[in-house]
Amino acid sequence: MSKVASQHFGEIELNHGRDHNFAAKHELAGQPLELDLNVNAHDHFDEAAMHKVDYRLRFLPELVDQVREMIAEELEQEGTSPQEYLRFHCNAIKPEHLQQVFGVTDKSQLTNQVFLKALKLGHVGIYPGQPERYFVLDFTLGAHFSDEVLVASADEDGVVDDEILWES
Repeated sequence: MSKVASQHFGEIELNHGRDHNFAAKHELAGQPLELDLNVNAHDHFDEAAMHKVDYRLRFLPELVDQVREMIAEELEQEGTSPQEYLRFHCNAIKPEHLQQVFGVTDKSQLTNQVFLKALKLGHVGIYPGQPERYFVLDFTLGAHFSDEVLVASADEDGVVDDEILWES
């Protein structure tokens, strides 16, 4: 067994030939964030691969900005996951949730911009063995409000997939 040091996950011990999941707490723009590093038994995961994960995480703020821009664009289009997510969560919203989640007091104040401000990145799954789906980003309105998330993914080069999904 070998040990690999990570600035985000600390020192991790790899037992090759088995699946591993390493969790870490992180903060992004003052918000708590969960990171999960998922290494499959067949992945070639060594010190270089760990350094690549740490390096790619340095660009997470830019990646989040790209996804937010995509969500903003999709909110303007009919039938997209972000628009349906917004409609579903805001259709029969209780007055106390308006203030608690969105910071507004009236449903008429619930604009796309207010929604985007309330939508937070809560979890990032990292899959070094899947170059085309290296990062999986889960955006939420808060676990206390809903367990439904908007999901975006990016490849190992930080290129965001053009599809944003709504999952529970």
